[in-house]
Amino acid sequence: MAEIEQQSAPGSEWWRTAVIYQIYPRSFADANGDGIGDLPGITSRLDALGELGVDAIWLSPFMPSPQKDAGYDVSDYRGVDPLFGTLDDFDTMLAAAHDRGIRVIVDLVPNHSSDQHRWFQEALKAAPGSPERARYIFRDGKGAHGELPPNNWESVFGGGMWTRITEPDGTPGQWYLHIFDTSQPDFDWTNEEVREEFRGVLRFWLDRGVDGFRVDVAHGMIKKAGLPDYTPAPSGGSMGGDDVEDVPYWGQPGVHEIYRDWHRVLAAYDGDRALCAEAWLPTLEQTALWVRPDEMNQAFNFGYLMTPWDAEELRDVIRESLDAFGAVGAPSTWVLSNHDVVRHASRLALTIDNPQGEGIGPRDEPKPDRALGLARARAATTVMLSLPGSAYLYQGEELGLPEAMEIPDEYRQDPTWFRTNGERYGRDGCRVPLPWSGTAPSYGFNDTGASWLPQPAEWAEYARALEEGSDASTLSLYKTLLRLRKERGLGSGSLVWEDLGSDAVAFRRGDLHVAANLGTAPLALPAGAVIVVHSAPQSGAVLPPDSAAWYTLS
Repeated sequence: MAEIEQQSAPGSEWWRTAVIYQIYPRSFADANGDGIGDLPGITSRLDALGELGVDAIWLSPFMPSPQKDAGYDVSDYRGVDPLFGTLDDFDTMLAAAHDRGIRVIVDLVPNHSSDQHRWFQEALKAAPGSPERARYIFRDGKGAHGELPPNNWESVFGGGMWTRITEPDGTPGQWYLHIFDTSQPDFDWTNEEVREEFRGVLRFWLDRGVDGFRVDVAHGMIKKAGLPDYTPAPSGGSMGGDDVEDVPYWGQPGVHEIYRDWHRVLAAYDGDRALCAEAWLPTLEQTALWVRPDEMNQAFNFGYLMTPWDAEELRDVIRESLDAFGAVGAPSTWVLSNHDVVRHASRLALTIDNPQGEGIGPRDEPKPDRALGLARARAATTVMLSLPGSAYLYQGEELGLPEAMEIPDEYRQDPTWFRTNGERYGRDGCRVPLPWSGTAPSYGFNDTGASWLPQPAEWAEYARALEEGSDASTLSLYKTLLRLRKERGLGSGSLVWEDLGSDAVAFRRGDLHVAANLGTAPLALPAGAVIVVHSAPQSGAVLPPDSAAWYTLS
């Protein structure tokens, strides 16, 4: 199997400065033409990612699954779902990525399994109080006959967080907890058997040569003792990041010992293997607790992702991020889009309230202005890729893809849509298969025209092949930013703030100056400004509204 050079000196670990590209496998590239992306499809497009200039890829779940939640309901943690290929296909893809100097991070879903997982099927057949049930969170119900759920918790996907089972003898039985869909029962992480099982899962993939793990719902694995009632704020995001009080199923202190344990597992392997937390928490200081030296290495900066297009708020979140993560010796992990949020080329132009996880659909008005959203997205990325630390990109953002907002109801697949009876659109709009060619079937996603979600007709104009030929394209901007970021070593070091007015975000990285105009009037750059890269082509030493630039001073 191919290998890539590893560095292990403290402070030089690759993940501290890496730009990591998220691949949503079912929507990236489809090699067999069945309408669902696969591992051979990823392998076939690795050269494009090498040309883009990323350091690593993160693959959303590809393990065996009934696909009730697009693979985040895992039935076997040590394999590949036939939808995506085989373990041999994975090994081939991993070796091909390493040959190109691209590291590979896999998604791990430890909070819950699929209800089709062998363990849960064993639990359903076993008696209350059995070792099989102790792997999950089973409880007796309330009420005279146990007919009421154990508490009032509501699922992230809508509806209750508890489902009652029928016992093997046919009588109504216990209830099991599922933060997400009914088909995703939560593990009981106070159980040592669960902990040992996941140590084995980590080693299985590390032995194959993976470079790390992105950990799904990293803040949800420990529940507060006694499982007390809790009602979240109506305006809060679905993953808990807006809740300021103690949430009994998010961010409990006991979760940190799990990651100290995992840290020790990864440390036994050569090279620098990374752990990245998906942890939605109220403050950056709380998020930084996940990346103390003996725990995880990265935690997504969701505070940054959710910051509105406002100069003061953007300055504040950058300052707070560098302070909070720097205080524990960790890099900030910047991100603007992923598979769970409205794409930032649309989100940054939204004028309606849009809590995380709800999505945008045909009935939402007003729709975000496409041109405005793209301008702000290009500017936001120009700022993000100049910041010290690591950055994550979501597939398609390098093309400037907006959210797919007009998906007909009959094609929707997100569990949120079904569990809320269509009240929330969910996340399908950011998961539509990518356009590679403007003229090929399914825009080059495959050669048959099949697509598991319908692709908007206007996506032809965002096709990679079309953008390859334009210096003004978003793809060209990303390539330039990534090349210069690497050449100038912008992933490490510090920044010095500069003042270009209340509507500007401005700072210096060595001799490179970065400025973004979040106001409504053009902003002239200082005398002697020599543009290095500009999010608004042809603008010269002036920043139009909703643009950003890197420049030097002559």
